[in-house]
Amino acid sequence: MKQIESILDLLSGIVWGPVMLVFLLGIGIFLTLGLKAFTWRYVGASFVMLWKGRKSEKEGDISPFQALMTSLSATIGTGNIAGVATAIALGGPGAVFWMWMTALFGMATKYAEAVLAVEYREIDEQGRHVGGPMYYIKNGLGTNWSWLAIVFALLGAVAAFGIGNMVQANSVADAVEAQFNIPVWLTGCVLTILTAVVVLGGLTRIAAVASKLVPAMAIAYIAGALFVIISQIEEVPDALLLIVTSAFTETAAVGGFTGAAVWAAIRFGVARGVFSNEAGLGSAPIAHAAAKTDSPVQQGMVAMLGTFIDTLIICTMTALVIILTGAWSSGETGAALSTLAFNIAIPGWGGYIVVFGLVVFAFTTILGWSYYGERCAEFLFGVKVIWPYRVLWLCAIPAGAMGKLGTIWLLADVLNGLMAIPNLLALGLLSPLVFKMTKAYLK
Repeated sequence: MKQIESILDLLSGIVWGPVMLVFLLGIGIFLTLGLKAFTWRYVGASFVMLWKGRKSEKEGDISPFQALMTSLSATIGTGNIAGVATAIALGGPGAVFWMWMTALFGMATKYAEAVLAVEYREIDEQGRHVGGPMYYIKNGLGTNWSWLAIVFALLGAVAAFGIGNMVQANSVADAVEAQFNIPVWLTGCVLTILTAVVVLGGLTRIAAVASKLVPAMAIAYIAGALFVIISQIEEVPDALLLIVTSAFTETAAVGGFTGAAVWAAIRFGVARGVFSNEAGLGSAPIAHAAAKTDSPVQQGMVAMLGTFIDTLIICTMTALVIILTGAWSSGETGAALSTLAFNIAIPGWGGYIVVFGLVVFAFTTILGWSYYGERCAEFLFGVKVIWPYRVLWLCAIPAGAMGKLGTIWLLADVLNGLMAIPNLLALGLLSPLVFKMTKAYLK
């Protein structure tokens, strides 16, 4: 087993190495320039469009608002709490700056994904709208590229069990056991029952739950973080200055922090940023393909808000709490670092904010990724695979909650990174169409 873990660890280092990070960030920069910063200039208009589209009656299965909430349910997860903390612990405060850069350019990536997902979506045997990278690779690039669509779908169907299921269940079980001393098996069983109630109802039920739970949980977590930030508002300018200066200069060793080079800030900032908002991985467009819309561009504008909300708002809140409290130099990492920061700021109650956030964020991630994995499996095997996939999905939750997931985590990390390769290739090859459709829409 240790030999397998060593091989997977090596593969993970290659998959998420400099080449992949440059590829991810490079596609985002290329699309942003090609769109003439459209995704930055129209953020306000996109929020207005999101509000107006809450009760859309156009062709599709769920409203544009529900599509965004479904995709956010999968992206707002442990990455917003543990991922940000890990980036700071390994790369210093400067990692936060590179998370921002990843998000700013990732907005264009997420926009292009949703535009293509709606443009090339299909209607399956059960009358539902299905789409995503496997469909825009097959329908947009032609039959010669069908093998690449199959590769993406296979990776997505398998990777979902790791990154979107077992790893999340394990995070919830560990957090609940640490805070409330509740056995992991009990947490796993409760989580399975709650997931079954939602997942067995299909996309419409997932979207309905996500459209209520995601805004509520995001507002509650942001409120807790804002309380900390406002209580130390005079120190915010210094914290922001530390983030920016540390992005370009080596961070010295302080307290339990061992110091970090500029490359470490870039590497961990970009990697954790992508892990958090999933721009370029190809997961979110699977949800946006089901939106009730007749305009790919409009849905793309709604989709890009996911990256904005996930990283530029929620991740920034977590980062500021960690830096303002001084916890970043403690030597802690992951969820433990976030918990320490909130406990310093709000003694006695801070830990509950982190645990509540982790539990709800991870639960909604399980819901969102169940849909992603199911659509990938359907692309490969047809609608007959849907119910077996759902049952298998539910069985994996207690296994994840009670298991030791070192190998599963590494495998999920590798497969998740590999998903990005066919998707990014398709985005690059189909970018002229995205530019053309955007230009036509603006006219």
